[in-house]
Amino acid sequence: MLSRLLAALRRKTRTWARKRHGIDSDPLTLSGRRIYIVPSALGCAFTLMLFAMFLGAMNYANNLALGLTFMLGALSLTAMHYCHRNLAGLQIRSAASDPVFAGQTARFRIALENDAKVARHELVIANEHGDATPARLEAGGRVVLELEVPAPQRGLLKLDSFELTTRHPFGLFRAWAYLTMDLRCVVYPKPSPRGLPPPPLETDTGGAQDATRGDEDFAGLRAFHPGDSPRRIAWKAYAREQGLQVKVYAGTAVTSHSLDWEALTGLGTEARLSQLCRWVEDAYAAGRAFGLRLPGLDIPPNVGPGHRQRCLTALALFDERAAHG
Repeated sequence: MLSRLLAALRRKTRTWARKRHGIDSDPLTLSGRRIYIVPSALGCAFTLMLFAMFLGAMNYANNLALGLTFMLGALSLTAMHYCHRNLAGLQIRSAASDPVFAGQTARFRIALENDAKVARHELVIANEHGDATPARLEAGGRVVLELEVPAPQRGLLKLDSFELTTRHPFGLFRAWAYLTMDLRCVVYPKPSPRGLPPPPLETDTGGAQDATRGDEDFAGLRAFHPGDSPRRIAWKAYAREQGLQVKVYAGTAVTSHSLDWEALTGLGTEARLSQLCRWVEDAYAAGRAFGLRLPGLDIPPNVGPGHRQRCLTALALFDERAAHG
């Protein structure tokens, strides 16, 4: 029950902080006015202990106990100052977040940079889904922390807000800052199960995919075209500075796949996108050339990781209403 109340209180506090500060710039230098600080549970227990020591010292007129109480009190105040300073002046910026498939966990990368001449200790970034491993940041150093966020559906996943916290030193105080940056991660559709073969299309891409691959039928070289398989590139000719060329074989059936939205009639939008995603992944894994046709978008056949990312991103951000005008 207590954990639920604390979680609800944190959500309301984040909402209030987002309304107060708005969207933060990227990068952001954290000012002292953005940092909140309160005693931790250990700090509250430490305060009660100091109060009990003070009462005992006053009751028995024990100067030594009184001096120890004041020394420990001064130590706690110094710890509060250092805890606040441990965050002040940090520079926070977004780092690249790799795309994921729907149903997986997105990892948002956040970089912390320290321009000060002192190290920063026990730095943690957290949100409602968990927190990252505490990190130490050396003077003039940089560290990248990751926040994990579930990605249940395709599209652009946003990290609405997160906390930067510390309990250094001694754990007597907790200092934190609420941050709202425009951090996004592309979530691809979840690939459908294997089974439905992709529609083949006879083309003349010069060896993009070839089932027979008879080396005895070698017919020569020609210039490289988008869609040619990297396995057909004549790397020795390229090393001799003869340009990028591909090997041509006689009597082979050359195919690439045209992954067409219209070929999946009878399926809903998300089912079509999942099936197209499966075809893209299978064609890429096999090294075959493939193109993608969506309403309002036609990506010509090609190969390589950049082409795969372009096609999967188009599937992830597909908007049927916008495509049909």
